[in-house]
Amino acid sequence: MKWDTLFSMQQQLDTYILDNQQLSADHVFDKKYLALLVELGELANETRCFKFWSTKEKSEKNVILEEYVDNIHFLLSLGLEKGYAFSEIEVAPFEADVSETAAFNHLYTLCVAFYSDQTKANYLALFKAYLQLGQLLGFSEHDLKQAYYDKNEVNYERQQTGY
Repeated sequence: MKWDTLFSMQQQLDTYILDNQQLSADHVFDKKYLALLVELGELANETRCFKFWSTKEKSEKNVILEEYVDNIHFLLSLGLEKGYAFSEIEVAPFEADVSETAAFNHLYTLCVAFYSDQTKANYLALFKAYLQLGQLLGFSEHDLKQAYYDKNEVNYERQQTGY
C-alpha cells in the first residue's frame, strides 16, 4: 500500500488543528501518544475480544473500522512528529493462531517500547503490527483508505464546528 497520500493528508490535518487550536507543535507528542492508547482501547472494546465474561457480539464491521482508522490518524501523526514518514511498508500477516487479544496485547507492548525509545525501528514495528491487526480484523487496503478519507473529512468538520 502506498502511504504518501495519507501522510500528506495527515500533515495537512495536523497543521490545521495546531493553527485552529493555537497550539505549539512542541507539546502535542505526549497527547497524541495517549490518544493512541485510548483509541486502541476503544477499538478493543468494539471487538470485545477480551470480554470473556460476556456473550454479546462484537460491534458491526463498519464501527470497528472507524475505530481502527482513528488509530491510523494517530500513528501517522506520531510518525510525522518524528520524521518517520514512509512511502511503502511490507506487512506479513500474523501467524494463523494469533488471537485478537494477543494482537492487542502485543500492540500495547510496542506502543510502550516506541514511547520509551522513539526510534524509527520501534515506530515501524508498531505500525506493522497495527496493520497486521487490521488484516486480522478483516480489513482490506481499500477499506482502510476509504475509511481514512471519510474520517479525515469528519475531523475537519469537527474542527470547524468546535468539537
